[in-house]
Amino acid sequence: MNLNLQQMFSRSPPLSGPGEPVPGPTPVRGKRAPKGAGIFMPLAAALAIVLVVVGAIYIAMRPVTLKIAVGPPNSEDVKVMQALAHTFSRERGYIRLKIIPTEGATASAAALSNKVADLAVIRGDLDVPKDAASVAVLRKNLVVLWVPSPGKGKKVKNPIKKIQNLAGRRVGVIGKTTANINLLKVILRQYGVDPAKVEVVQFSTNEVAEATRTQKVDAFLAAGPLNSKITADALAASQKDGGEPTFLAIDAADAIAQNFPAYDAAEIPAGVLGGVPPRPEEEVKTISFSHHIVARKSLSEATIGMLTRQIFAQRQNAAAEAPSASKIETPDTDKDADIPAHPGAAAYVDGEEKTFLDRYSDFIWWGIMGLSAMGSLGAWFAGYLKRDERQNNTTLRDRLLEMLSQVRQASTHQELDGMQAEADTILRNTLRCYEDGAIDDGPLTAFNIALEQFHTAVADRRSVLMATPPRPTVQLRA
Repeated sequence: MNLNLQQMFSRSPPLSGPGEPVPGPTPVRGKRAPKGAGIFMPLAAALAIVLVVVGAIYIAMRPVTLKIAVGPPNSEDVKVMQALAHTFSRERGYIRLKIIPTEGATASAAALSNKVADLAVIRGDLDVPKDAASVAVLRKNLVVLWVPSPGKGKKVKNPIKKIQNLAGRRVGVIGKTTANINLLKVILRQYGVDPAKVEVVQFSTNEVAEATRTQKVDAFLAAGPLNSKITADALAASQKDGGEPTFLAIDAADAIAQNFPAYDAAEIPAGVLGGVPPRPEEEVKTISFSHHIVARKSLSEATIGMLTRQIFAQRQNAAAEAPSASKIETPDTDKDADIPAHPGAAAYVDGEEKTFLDRYSDFIWWGIMGLSAMGSLGAWFAGYLKRDERQNNTTLRDRLLEMLSQVRQASTHQELDGMQAEADTILRNTLRCYEDGAIDDGPLTAFNIALEQFHTAVADRRSVLMATPPRPTVQLRA
């Protein structure tokens, strides 16, 4: 109801004679406060909840930085992770990466176990931390076993043609990690060769040529991706006088994979290692293992799901800086996988990622319920605070009605002026209650009716008093 307060509470002028107004108090004109002032408390509560929800969404959506342990320094793994980190930052991804350099896969796994890092790049054939779950396969590595050529046209006594012939020989393992030595032992045992009868010497890539020249070793083992520069350099350095190496097939690869789940049977495609004639001349059977990007299982599904999404969305962009990034593969989501996939990564791979509403629908629902409850509580509290003012206004209205009967019995204009002054005070208090929200339009309309009746009664009573001749003054004789 829209009420015009100026018209509602304008007071009928007092009459001093027929049709003539007499001076009286200036009419009190109330100024109505903006509608809805009485629900300030519910609105404040609603605003507070909205701010909390917006703050929670901001916190949930702001970038998250994850620390990843990877090594050794200057390795291809480090270059790939640095490329991903740069790409994530440049594309303003939700996930950002901070590189923690380590001495190798073993040290990276230890960093994850000790909670120094959130992520790590580890070898699948080493001890996997109990708290680790796979996010992606960074690269697959193939084992290459070969015997260097003695030179074109030269013959070797007791040549090495198969793995069993390695007994009593010296084998050079490319790389300083002990993991490759353990890998060689697994292969030897599968063929019934006692590892103790094979002398193992570790070399870096730049030492291979010297080892071949001085005949320090009879065979070499290298492990890495098919396009590994380390393997290619080692093969090139082990050649003599234009001769070609002899590649040793690991025909028992399937059996090794059965006994050691970290390994898989694989093939080295013909010609993949380059050279003229192509190396190898025909397909060679071997075993493979993977380097994994793993995360702590305690990390949230949403965070790892977003990380996995970013890796596969940005890997081609990262490949411009580190070509190997394009070879990143999805993790094995089977329940019996050697390194189980993190639930967040598995959800992405299987197309079961939760949307924003799926993840936060419960919070939104409870937020709406809380908002409704807070609104009701705020309205009740606002009414509770105004209860005394509302009760006082009811008393003033009752007083105004009571004065109606007193007006009709008034015998002088002074009495009427006094009651009108009191009515003006009641009017001011009523308007103040309305502005404060203690009363609404309904009680205000009822008060207006009572006030109009009062003004009418005062005007009628003044007319009666002016029409009645004054009583003669009786003088008493002494």
